[in-house]
Amino acid sequence: MNTKVEKAGGSSALDIVKLTLAGVLLVAGIVAYYYFADTWNGWARFGVLLVGVIAAMAVAAFTAFGRSTREYLAESQFELRKVVWPTREETLRTTLVIIVVVIILSLLLGLIDFALKWIVLDNLLKLQS
Repeated sequence: MNTKVEKAGGSSALDIVKLTLAGVLLVAGIVAYYYFADTWNGWARFGVLLVGVIAAMAVAAFTAFGRSTREYLAESQFELRKVVWPTREETLRTTLVIIVVVIILSLLLGLIDFALKWIVLDNLLKLQS
């Protein structure tokens, strides 16, 4: 288990400027995509949008938030390599067990519902009238 201690502290002023620039680049890409809807074809508009998104991500990657995100993704990938995935046979057996249990519980709850309906509606309510 990884026991890194997170640093207590906010973003620096430069990080805030970089994140603001990333937001502006992202918004500029989106605005350009819709602004040129009548004059450019779909691929050119999509390219401008893609350039805006990639530029925003590139600028944001060099902030403290971007570094921590990259570190988190790297650690997640490392942990994912440790996972032991079930075989196809184990998955099919587990799925079959779940289907059988769901069917049995559905029948049991249906019988309980039918019994309570019979007790309440057919017997108790007839006694009062």
